[in-house]
Amino acid sequence: MYQTIVSPEEAIGHILRHNLTDAHGHKALAKGHKLVAEDLEKLRSMGLQSVPVAVLEPGDVHENEAARRLAEVVGGAGVRMSKPAGGRVNLLAEADGVAQIDAEALLRINEHDGMTVATVPTNTLVRARKRVATIKIIPFAVPEGALAEAEAAARGGGAVVSLRPLRSLNVGVIMVGSAAARERIEHSVFPAVEGRVDDLGSTVGMTRYVPPDEGPVAEAICELAQASAQLIIIVGETSIMDRDDVTPRGVRRAGGRIEHYGAPVEPGNLLLIAYLNEGMDAPLPVVGAPGCVRSRDTNIVDLVLPRLLAGEQITKRDIVALGHGGLLD
Repeated sequence: MYQTIVSPEEAIGHILRHNLTDAHGHKALAKGHKLVAEDLEKLRSMGLQSVPVAVLEPGDVHENEAARRLAEVVGGAGVRMSKPAGGRVNLLAEADGVAQIDAEALLRINEHDGMTVATVPTNTLVRARKRVATIKIIPFAVPEGALAEAEAAARGGGAVVSLRPLRSLNVGVIMVGSAAARERIEHSVFPAVEGRVDDLGSTVGMTRYVPPDEGPVAEAICELAQASAQLIIIVGETSIMDRDDVTPRGVRRAGGRIEHYGAPVEPGNLLLIAYLNEGMDAPLPVVGAPGCVRSRDTNIVDLVLPRLLAGEQITKRDIVALGHGGLLD
């Protein structure tokens, strides 16, 4: 591709490099427009003697075609492509879900001059029909060889951009506290938990209120598990203070395994992640929520809950990795 300035007659069939305005200052023809015979009269009526154009050469791929091709190899499950326009294609979420981004593959693609892919951060909650990524070709065309290299970089592993859809789960909530605190917990803490679950398309189907003792906590966990809860959230009068506190002891007594306690996230340091039914295809996740869950301000629960509802088994490493960007307030 090369750029030149030619007469209106010679410009036909080539790409307009700049916007052209009429006598009233209104845009008559937009940059990137491929001039056709029908545009000649408009060019003449504007009194133009010369027109700045980009001329594609053999082996050049037009920006829209290049954006479409790159989007096809970048996008994976759970996303759909918009129509290319102006060298851009958007990847949109097909449903509410959690974005999965291959950061290394993304870097390899963006190292190619003139071709860019911008995404939301990995593990971000994305609502249906919202953008997960945008592919933009900067010049009016790119060489076929360079585009092929970028496509190969995108194909190096799994999908570069995909989305895990949220599942609609039956969630059980256990409230742990004294009899004196019950009304406060049920009317202030529980609604914040239920609201989060509802907003993500799941339902709190079962609740239990138990005293702060490992036996009742374990019994409540077992009851909810036997009643087909697919996720259990435990909230308390006070946060879990260590691995030997009431809630983690209750989890272990119920046959669960503590995956990790503590998170490099503020607010939300005192998070517990555990699992029951180890060895099953889908172990039952148990979230011991810190006290900040009572607020609807963004906290650790908002980071992990969508991922759990999308079917991810969150590990200690996943929690530890939240430290980068974990200062939320």
